[in-house]
Amino acid sequence: MNNFLGIEFGSTRIKAVVIDENYAPVCSSDYTWKSSFENGIWTYDINEAITGLKTVLSKLECKENIKSIGISGMMHGYLAFDKEWNLLVPFRTWQNTITAPAAAKLTELFNFNVPQRWSIAHLYQAVLNGEEHINKIAHITTLAGYMHYLLTGVNAVGIGEASGIFPIDSENLCYNKDMISKLDKLLEKYNLSWKAEDVLPSVLLAGDNAGYLTEKGSKLVDGLLPCGITFAPPEGDAGTGMTATNAVAEKTGNISAGTSIFSMVVLNKPLKNVYEEIDIVTTPTGKDVALVHCNNCTNDINAWVSVLKETAALFGAEPSSDELYTKLYEQSLNGDTDCGGVLVCNYMAGEGITHFDSGVPMVARAQNANFTLANLFRSMIYSTMSTLKLGMDILAQEEVEIDSLTGHGGLFKTEGVGARYMAAACNAPIAVMKTAGEGGPYGMALLAAYASQRNGETLEEFLLNRVFENTDCTILNPQKDDIDGFNRYIEQYKQLLKVEETATKVL
Repeated sequence: MNNFLGIEFGSTRIKAVVIDENYAPVCSSDYTWKSSFENGIWTYDINEAITGLKTVLSKLECKENIKSIGISGMMHGYLAFDKEWNLLVPFRTWQNTITAPAAAKLTELFNFNVPQRWSIAHLYQAVLNGEEHINKIAHITTLAGYMHYLLTGVNAVGIGEASGIFPIDSENLCYNKDMISKLDKLLEKYNLSWKAEDVLPSVLLAGDNAGYLTEKGSKLVDGLLPCGITFAPPEGDAGTGMTATNAVAEKTGNISAGTSIFSMVVLNKPLKNVYEEIDIVTTPTGKDVALVHCNNCTNDINAWVSVLKETAALFGAEPSSDELYTKLYEQSLNGDTDCGGVLVCNYMAGEGITHFDSGVPMVARAQNANFTLANLFRSMIYSTMSTLKLGMDILAQEEVEIDSLTGHGGLFKTEGVGARYMAAACNAPIAVMKTAGEGGPYGMALLAAYASQRNGETLEEFLLNRVFENTDCTILNPQKDDIDGFNRYIEQYKQLLKVEETATKVL
């Protein structure tokens, strides 16, 4: 029996997942790592990435019969190399907010939103800064792209990953040529030794053969995998998340809600306008996707649950964390649909969509508020998705069609609560799969299987007919009372952000 391996270089873990021919996970392993802040830059040690890769492979209990492999990683960021693939500057991750002038200029030049974390914004900012390394550049890529190159010798990325490097022409399935030309013209005065497209990795589609594990690549991982295994195109965590939740078809999407929260909706027509709140990326097959990304989600709730657990301990009660979360989430259903005048801002960090560089979590309530545990906790849950709703409301104004959104992450764990509120926030059905799989690396393993077994099927057909055909899931449709209540809440929440602005200056 053939197996398929997905490896993801995430922000807190490097994780490997093996699936079988029935697309079910059979084993997994992980390695914990974290970024460091060095000389004003958030970075990861590339040597540790290699160490982590070897560690997860060594811990896998089922490395036999691997037919195809896929590498995934945090999207965006900046890895710059010379002709011999020597790293020119430390890896600059998506976490950095050091490219504002470049991002603003490129957004204006392209009439297309280029966020600060995109690779091209990092490259242009390095040019604007006059950094010493810029004339030595021969290649720039992402973390997934570089790890793929080390193992295969192929300098290419999947189109979804490429869409976080430089804007994509979704009709011709390549980098946008007009924008490339505009950038080259902009760069002429710097007399650089390269043109923009020359330094970018090649673009591949899901299902393409992206090379084989070379002898050099096998040695890099201490022979833990044999030479000759085929590789799928490396993808970003957005593309693997879409794949893992069967959300790659037009008018579908997914919402990932944990420490951060983001939604991705596959568009069936282009947006009419450009919005700095909305990123346009692509599926692994090149369909345009509207991405709304928010930095803050469940961290504030987690802090409150910890305090409430301490309170219970004063009375000799020791509920498990899972039990406590479940009871509090379920209790929130007894609250008012607009939370009865109780408001929560969950910002523990800055938030780009609402233009905050830092955050201060807080609770506020009107003098006549119905201040109950149910309303407090319902407001806490609402706050996790309120900033996302501001972005989703833009898509609603654009008349973006959404048939369904698949929710995954801790916010959806308690059945019938988080998904119900999210359905109201987005005014769209929310599906929650009974088996959440293994997230991003599971999605990458599915893309590896698709590259090996597609037999002329589209990725949508492959996922729908083979992988998720019998998957059990719960679908919650938006309820009018919840929609009306959330809309009243969000209007108060917008006013609360004025208080939040003052709080960030005081605390």
